[in-house]
Amino acid sequence: MIKNLKSLRVSAGMSQQQLADVIGVSQQSVNKYENHSIEPDVATLIKIADYFGVTVDYLIGHANEREAERRGITDEEFSIVSNYRKLSQKERESIFLIMKVYTRENQS
Repeated sequence: MIKNLKSLRVSAGMSQQQLADVIGVSQQSVNKYENHSIEPDVATLIKIADYFGVTVDYLIGHANEREAERRGITDEEFSIVSNYRKLSQKERESIFLIMKVYTRENQS
């Protein structure tokens, strides 16, 4: 069982199926990772940790400090990154263009 997986997924507003799609496994696998003594392979653990912006140590319950794993970003920034990762490539490109426009305007 991955100790912090369910809380990360729920706080990101994701279903098990949405997470499964992101990391390339079945919904049943995510359920087993959360609720049973089934552990994913190392590559899958890394995908999950990268997606949520935490370390593998935090994900498996070896580290208690979630904020440290966020590499110093605020809760709001973490939420933005989490939501950005849920977007399609085309949606990400649109958001990126919007950000470029706003950052250019703020530099003037």
